Amino acid sequence: MRARPFAEAGRTVRRTAVLVAASALLAVAVPAANASGTARTSSTERTSDTARAPGAADGAGADRHRTTGAPDGCDAARTALGRALDALVTGHGIPGAAAEVVGRDCGGRWTAERGVADLDTGRPMRARDRLRIGSVTKTFTATVVVQLADEGRIGLDDPVERHLPGLIRGNGHDGRTITVRQLLQHTSGLPDYVEAIVEQPVDEWRFRHFEPRELVATALAMPRPAPGWHYSTTNSVIAGMIVEKATGHGIEAEVRRRIIEPLGLRDTYWPGDRTRIRGPHSRSYVPAEDPADPALADGTEWNMTFGGAGGALVSAPGDVNRFFRGLFGGRLVSAHGLAEMKRTVPADPERLWPGARYGLGLIASPLTCGGMWWGHGGTVPGGHRALGAIGPDGRGVALALNKVPDSLRAETDFLAAVDAGLCPAPHKNSTDNNNQPREMA
Repeated sequence: MRARPFAEAGRTVRRTAVLVAASALLAVAVPAANASGTARTSSTERTSDTARAPGAADGAGADRHRTTGAPDGCDAARTALGRALDALVTGHGIPGAAAEVVGRDCGGRWTAERGVADLDTGRPMRARDRLRIGSVTKTFTATVVVQLADEGRIGLDDPVERHLPGLIRGNGHDGRTITVRQLLQHTSGLPDYVEAIVEQPVDEWRFRHFEPRELVATALAMPRPAPGWHYSTTNSVIAGMIVEKATGHGIEAEVRRRIIEPLGLRDTYWPGDRTRIRGPHSRSYVPAEDPADPALADGTEWNMTFGGAGGALVSAPGDVNRFFRGLFGGRLVSAHGLAEMKRTVPADPERLWPGARYGLGLIASPLTCGGMWWGHGGTVPGGHRALGAIGPDGRGVALALNKVPDSLRAETDFLAAVDAGLCPAPHKNSTDNNNQPREMA
């Protein structure tokens, strides 16, 4: 199969972007897949301080890799993860799927990869490839805000008005009654500007630059959402503006200085107005408008200023794992700050799935093997889908797809990989799991 030129699929990408808005640029649930196949894995142990399990003692030194044996439970986890990725590629038409798992067991680090990163060249999908990580960006932004709260420069219960006077006014919204915590927790009651942007013809906004204030103004002109938890990228854009007001530097600079550079995230960067992804990366794809047409359109090139502090970052699974393990390992925020991030409210099951909860830039969800995973997922209109999560034993999983799942079953099989990567044993068929995501309109 080869990719069609993007120009032939404008209406298709617009429809895909509407799906993105309906799912609010986020990802993840935890049912398991039922498919055949085994994972292509590499089993290594990494001892650098950027790849240790949360809670491990600090240390220095270059990365070391060595192949090790794996207990039966690890083989079962690899098989389960491989089956989840197989289901996506062979059963749902996802061109490529990849995952990296890191923990203190199973050799330390291993990957599973299926399909192709580029339909035109047939280049295999690799877990080391870069991709657009969408709303995983929200956790980076929330982390910087909590760092500033640790430093006493921002109060999580400060009203937005204290930092950005006059920004949120009108249509029933008032920055004097909305707190920083509510922004990060999506309980501010602000609409999601993404839903308005994607109603426009895609060619009118795909390559254009957006300023944060423009995005906020778009949101304030929209109808008010129903009361309660409402996922909105507007919240993260405003949080990024608060960071700039508090530090004198944009959110991009602060994320680089406070997260990317200290953790050595070599594949993570802000693209700005650059529409191409630099370095080795997977292409991303959207379906043809006609369901009977097997061709896919290439949607890789995009101006991600429309996502900003809520969805613009480029990264790779290895870096996503390092980020979440650094966050939960105490390298980025204080113990008190992490506890604040883990204070959750119930998420709307119509937007996520039963049992999911939301903290400060973090999703929490039950695992089939017990306990909760913590992390975030992201989706972008051109077709990339990413997710990073960490389990109760410190094992982390990061996932990458180069086409967004476009059915409930495909979404369920994608989310099965989270469970497969974090649980040590095979799981039930996903159709038997009650924690299924809702169909996205």
